[in-house]
Amino acid sequence: MEAAIAVLGLLFLLFVVAGVFVTVKAVQLTKRGVDRTVAQARRTVEDTGLRARQLAKPGVPGELAQLRLSLRTSMRATQEALRSGAADDASLGEALGLFDRLSAHGHALDDELRRLEREPDRATTAARLPEMRERLERITRSAESLRWAARDRQRKFADDDLAALSDQIDVESGALRHWTRASDDAEGVTESGSAEGADRSAGAGPGARPSAASGPGAEQPQAISAPDPRGRSSWERSPSWQKAPGAGRAN
Repeated sequence: MEAAIAVLGLLFLLFVVAGVFVTVKAVQLTKRGVDRTVAQARRTVEDTGLRARQLAKPGVPGELAQLRLSLRTSMRATQEALRSGAADDASLGEALGLFDRLSAHGHALDDELRRLEREPDRATTAARLPEMRERLERITRSAESLRWAARDRQRKFADDDLAALSDQIDVESGALRHWTRASDDAEGVTESGSAEGADRSAGAGPGARPSAASGPGAEQPQAISAPDPRGRSSWERSPSWQKAPGAGRAN
């Protein structure tokens, strides 16, 4: 009895621990989703503000906004290209590490440009613009190099896969056309048989014996067998390029 109570107590404790673990994981996932949504909304609002300042404030404030917007756009595009490619290509992991280091310089430049936007001394800010512009060009040039290298790599793999697929389709197409050769062979056999029959008819007499080729056991040209209707089940179940999704289904 005491052993049964101990087992029940242990099971209850395990259920409680599992429930706490699942609850903590769910809270963490929810928090990450909320943080991601808030961060994305904050970036969208800030980018919209930068575009507005770029158009509404000429001179130094507008140029600062334009520099920040160019930096953020280039870094975000490179980040998306590398992360989407790394999901299928593990070799991009090192490129992601380099981009993380580059992002540190990009964030530092963005913070400095933000401080210059609040700087009341416009003359000093204007004197710093050439330096800021040079740093921006170096960072965005490196980001673009990583981005285009990742895209070229993905396109090369896609081209190789397409070439291999085309070769396989050519082989399969040749195999599907075997009936052409079979038909030619059958026609040749038929013509040969007709010529031999004509010769035999011309030389046949009352005492002539029938040829073995005309007997019941003689081989005849084989006709091309029609495709098995059961073999259409695979491609009939595949997505159609002509029918709308769900067409032809029973209501």
